[in-house]
Formats: sequence, C-alpha cells, structure tokens
Amino acid sequence: MAVILRTKLDDDDRDIVGKLNAKHHKTEQNDKRLDAYFEGAQRLKHMGLAVPEDLRIFELVANWPRMYVNELARRQKLKAIFRPGQEGGIDTEMREAFTANNLNSQVPLLAKENRVFGRCFLVVGANEEDPDHPLITAESPREISVLVDRRRRRLAAVLRQFRDDNGERVGTLLLPDKTLQIVAGRGGWEIDAVGNDTGIDEHKLGRLPVVMTLNGQRLGQWGGGSEMADIMGITDACARTLTNMALGVETHAVPPRWALGVSKGDFVDKDGNQLPVWQSYYQAIWASQKGPKDAALGQFSATDLRNFHDTVRLYGELASSVTGLPFRYFGKSTANPATEGSIRADESRVITNVEESNEHLGDALSWTMAIYQRFRTGKWPDAREPIAVEWVNPATPTKAEEADAIQKLNGGTPVLSREGSWDEMGWDEPRKARERKYFAEQEEPEINRIANEQARIQQQLAADQSQPEPTGDALPGVDLNA
Repeated sequence: MAVILRTKLDDDDRDIVGKLNAKHHKTEQNDKRLDAYFEGAQRLKHMGLAVPEDLRIFELVANWPRMYVNELARRQKLKAIFRPGQEGGIDTEMREAFTANNLNSQVPLLAKENRVFGRCFLVVGANEEDPDHPLITAESPREISVLVDRRRRRLAAVLRQFRDDNGERVGTLLLPDKTLQIVAGRGGWEIDAVGNDTGIDEHKLGRLPVVMTLNGQRLGQWGGGSEMADIMGITDACARTLTNMALGVETHAVPPRWALGVSKGDFVDKDGNQLPVWQSYYQAIWASQKGPKDAALGQFSATDLRNFHDTVRLYGELASSVTGLPFRYFGKSTANPATEGSIRADESRVITNVEESNEHLGDALSWTMAIYQRFRTGKWPDAREPIAVEWVNPATPTKAEEADAIQKLNGGTPVLSREGSWDEMGWDEPRKARERKYFAEQEEPEINRIANEQARIQQQLAADQSQPEPTGDALPGVDLNA
C-alpha cells in the first residue's frame, strides 16, 4: 500500500493558491447559471415569474441558447494542422500528435465550452507511457482558474481543482517552472505526495504548459463572454409567454362556466344523488331544480391563443436578429426550400462569426503544438517554422455546389490541382492518402501498357536497322526470278 505524505506549501505557493481559489469561487455561481441555460434547466422563478408548485407542470422553455451554441460549434471542423515550410505539404509529426491525442473529437468540445463559458483551456503534459507523443488535453473551464501576468501578457499561474470520488478537493497547481499536485486538508492546501511520487514536477519549462483562449475578448481585458449572453434574456421572455400559453391551453380546452342562484346540492343525478364537483364541471348539460327566475347558468367565451402565437413569433424574430441565425432556425418554415446561394447569403453573419472564432482558436492550437514540440524534443520550435491550422468551410455547402465550384475552377486554365480540389472538399490527410493509393493502382496498368508499347517500337527499330542494305539490281521485297 502506497504511503501518503503531505507537506505544507511554502508561503509564495500558498498565496498563489489562495488567490486562485478566490477567483474560482467568484466565477462558480455564474458558471452554474450558464450551464443551466445551456442545458435548458433554468427555473422560471429566476426569470421573475413566480410559478406555484401545483402549476410547475406547465413550465415550458425553448432552449434557444443550446441550439445557437451547437449550431456554431458544429461548423468549427478542423481540416489540417501543419508547418507551411514542410516538404511535400504533409506534416507527419503534427498529424501523429493530432491523432494520438484524439484532437478531432476534442476540438469541437473545446469550441463548445468556449462559447458557453467564454473561455477554454488546452494543457500539455509529459506522457510517461509514450514520450514521443506528449499528452494534450482539453480541460473544463469550470475547474480552472488563472492568474495573468499583465506586464508579460501571459499566464502566471493556473489552478485546476475538482472533487475526487472520496469527496476530497484535489488540484494541480501549474507554475512556469514546476507543477504541484495538491489536496485541501484541514489546515489548508497541502502537497499530495504518494509513495515515490513527491507531488512536485520540476520541469523548468520557463512558461506554463497551458493555453487559454477567450470568446469575445476585448483589449485590456483577460476574460471572455458567453455566446449565449445576448439570447438568454429573450429566451426568458419567451419562456414566460410559453408557460402562460400552456396554462391558457388548459383554460381554453374547458371553457369556464358560471352559475348564479344555485348551490352544490342542486347538482344531482337522476336518482337524486349529489354529483362530485369535477364531474359536475365536465357535464355537457347542466340542470337545476330551481326555475329560471331563481337560477341562471352560462359559459364564458373560449380563450383565443393567437396573441401568444404572435408574441412567440416576435421573440423568435428578435433572437434571429441578435444571433444572426436565419429565422427558420426559430420555427419559421416554408413550403419551398431555399436555394444554395440564398442559404449562404442568409447565413453570412453566422459564417463570419465562426471564421473569426476559428482565427482565435487556431492561434491557441498553434501555441499548444509549439509546447507539444518542446515536450517532445526538449527545445522550442524555430520562429521561422510557424504552425498553421486550416479549417473546413463553415458555410452550408451541398455536394452539387462543391462539385460545380471545383469544376469551374478547373475549367479552361486550371486554378486548382487535384490535391487542391481535395482540400476544397474538406478531405483530411488519411482520406487523401487513400485516394493517392487508388490513383496509383489505376495508373499502373496504363503506365505498363505505354512502357510495353515503347519497348515494342524500340525492338522493331532495332530489327529494321539490322537488315542488310538492298543492292542496285534488286528491289526490296521483289523476286526478280519470278
């Protein structure tokens, strides 16, 4: 059984952990709120609508925040990561790093968390099992708090903390030259040393192996904003209307009735037994033993719900104008689908939004891969060998539109090569390698046929040159004695 040894942090490290822990608690409540909006779990009482307990079944929320974030995040698809100066255009090292760390599936999650919470983090670490491929992980922003060195404009310290299966608060303190594994004890945070593991990694990197990217960052500010911020208020207003409409539907289904000059005892069945209130309410015909002079029965007009429909449609239009998503995303449907060109024009703001986000996220990935190279080789990449990221077109293309565009670019004087066309179609390197193999297999028989034909021609020429020259009294191919 491993021996657990815990020692106190030194004063400087303890002060840093205290500041980071305070920042964590400061952002925790807002992160919970944003998470509830993304999951559609916000309560209407938080919106200013007090719903009694027995009417909670009528609560209805249109989860526009999650729809908006998911629509943007699913358009952020990574095509390739490479060093532009690499010979042959194929960067094997970068592709291996990408595949070994499952970044194809991690990057979309990273983009989604960045839009929900306004920040996201990539962390690079040594891989003891496979030193040639250091670990790259996308971390939850709800678990990470940071201190920024504003003078150097870089991260100064990072604390990742969470609760383990035993309920203990454990964390990792990342500093420029060392990483500490810590745990919250009764006397505060302590270094968590287990067996031969001292809990301290003196890596001497000189900078944090963490890359932060912010959503909607502004100059001079080191905090991002949630992409859902502009639509949350509209969603709340729409939720109020939908909840009132759901309650109104019940009223509309059974129009209220009124009775004057009668009592409960007047409602009896054919045998004289008193009817329950609910049964009396739903009876198609009401009758009273009293005459028309003493009693009056009637029914209110049915509720018209069109005002709710128009209000919800108005909120949908407002949400469309704020987010840039076409109105069809908020419920408007037409009999005829939009054409390819009109779809792209209708989504222009969404496309621009994703392209701008790709620039920032691409920079973060480039820095991450530079740290990856430092862990792998022991030295930083040369500044003259930048690492570039290429993204799939965030528009909504169709196969016909792609094929038509590529055909036009290659018509007449070709603009795109074969592999350039593959890039435009969004193919990744494994797919392109497979197609190269297919083309080689197709071209090999034709090359062999041409080579055999050339050999046959050469042999025929050699045979003709070896024939004797004809004499003057004889013509080639003519028998004079015939």
